[in-house]
Amino acid sequence: MSTPAIQSEVFIKGITPSGRPFRPSDWAERLAGVMAQFRPGGAALGPGAHIGYSPWCVPTTLDGVKCVVVNRALRDAEPMAWDFVMNFAKDNELQVAEACLLPDAPPAPEVG
Repeated sequence: MSTPAIQSEVFIKGITPSGRPFRPSDWAERLAGVMAQFRPGGAALGPGAHIGYSPWCVPTTLDGVKCVVVNRALRDAEPMAWDFVMNFAKDNELQVAEACLLPDAPPAPEVG
């Protein structure tokens, strides 16, 4: 049985050095929208392809703070896109934290 890969991610939190929320309030959706074309298998084509975020760059809210979760797979697939996102965080002095998503444990076998 193969072991699922551990996914390493970076969280960009929309908090300024003064502790205030980063503005505009929809910054996370805008950033993820710009990155939507960078996805496994390349840009999506066809009707509705422009709708949806890349699984490598997803906006979310954590503890009431807007964030963007960036998967390190983006760095391997599209280094310039990775640099763009990381430079956005740096230029705007946003908090960046590394995290690791562990795969779900397989269900325990039933005994009986």
